[in-house]
Amino acid sequence: MAEAEERYGDFVSVRRHGDGGHVAELALDRPKAMNAVSTEMARSIAGACAALGADKGVRVVVLTSTHERAFCVGADLKERNSFSDADLVRQRPVTRGAYTGVLELPVPTIAAVHGFALGGGFELALSCDVIVADRTAVVGLPEVSVGVIPGGGGTQLLPRRVGAARAAELIFTARRVEAVEARELGLLDVLVDEGRDREEALALAERMAGNSPVGLRAAKRALRVGHGLDLRAGLEVEDAAWRSVAFSGDRAEGVAAFNEKRKPAWPGE
Repeated sequence: MAEAEERYGDFVSVRRHGDGGHVAELALDRPKAMNAVSTEMARSIAGACAALGADKGVRVVVLTSTHERAFCVGADLKERNSFSDADLVRQRPVTRGAYTGVLELPVPTIAAVHGFALGGGFELALSCDVIVADRTAVVGLPEVSVGVIPGGGGTQLLPRRVGAARAAELIFTARRVEAVEARELGLLDVLVDEGRDREEALALAERMAGNSPVGLRAAKRALRVGHGLDLRAGLEVEDAAWRSVAFSGDRAEGVAAFNEKRKPAWPGE
């Protein structure tokens, strides 16, 4: 059951789910603009992520949308159209803060995508560890078609998912990719029936959240820090993460619960 809603500005909300509220749903809530990311909305996303990342009770974050036909259509180009060059320079660290806020969450993150996830919207999803999408999803990075480039992590995150050549083709053509092809290309991880993206993402989050919070954070750290390193360096990253959990209360409880054939009561430390 969801708990009370927390608001971060006008366009972002957070709800807690499950026993103990260990799953946090961060909802993009600017339906009149199909969740286009304005300066204010970017600041709110960053603020919500900072709060969730610091909350030791949060084990998994699910990024969702309140709009029926879109996850997020990217940057607010109407706002951008009014900007001077100086305005754009001032906005840049604010918008970067939204994308890095999601990317740097220390717990597992799942994007629940339906409808349009374009430009910065798709970059928000790419910043998550797992993307669950329904069959209405349309994704893409069309920035070069309006004279810019993906600036929310797309040029770095997409090739890590699908390889350099495939990412280049998708970015240089600015094409939109529908759900079935997107799943085949690896742009999405889990494809579900129409209207079930949020439900399935929350269910997946609940399964993750049943595991050790110390273990989840350490595993994510090892995955993220070790990615792209040579094998020897990556194994050192893994060893450091292992050492951070090996003598934890969670490790002791996990082993005891296994031997006693009961559900762990994770101390979270």
